[in-house]
Amino acid sequence: MTAWLTRIALDLRHQAARQDLRDITAVHRRVMSLVPDGLGEQPRHHAGVLFRFDHTTAGPVLLVQTALPPDPTRLPDGYGTIDTRDVTPLLKALTNGMVVHYRIAANASKRAWKGDSAGKIVALSGQQAEQWWQRKAEHTGLNLRYLHAQPQPAARGRAIPVRHAITLFEGQAVIADADQVRAAVLVGIGRGRSFGCGLLSLAPMR
Repeated sequence: MTAWLTRIALDLRHQAARQDLRDITAVHRRVMSLVPDGLGEQPRHHAGVLFRFDHTTAGPVLLVQTALPPDPTRLPDGYGTIDTRDVTPLLKALTNGMVVHYRIAANASKRAWKGDSAGKIVALSGQQAEQWWQRKAEHTGLNLRYLHAQPQPAARGRAIPVRHAITLFEGQAVIADADQVRAAVLVGIGRGRSFGCGLLSLAPMR
């Protein structure tokens, strides 16, 4: 079990950074450039790649988690301010009963079984989205203490027609099953994991 977290504060003066923000498929390709080529038919899965945009007052921050050591030198010069750290010790330190702060940008959705949308994946919002995360968190090994949900800009692709609704969930939780939580952090949660959804971040509460 290994995991690296790369934080990229995008420099919006850089043309490639501005272009990537308009196309989630371009972001996917950019993120995959951080890991080695030739990883087979499922390179994202093999390299454990997950990513999320955090929208801060200082500008957009791209968080990238990988199971292989990333190579930030493969990003364009001037693309952004980059910081990489090994978060494996944090994952190993998780224990049952620990109180943590969590954050996840997820595609809260379900398959409709009746009506005009029967058979299609439909996005959830409001209370339904919160209930979706509560169920996912429980299955993940987290007992939620506090939940705040906020809709985010949808992930849209231009070269490939992709659209994923995104809700940011954050709050406090108690770890009920540390092994389940570690597995969820490593593989992600929900749909749209290739396009900026499903990366669960945890920080122990002090």
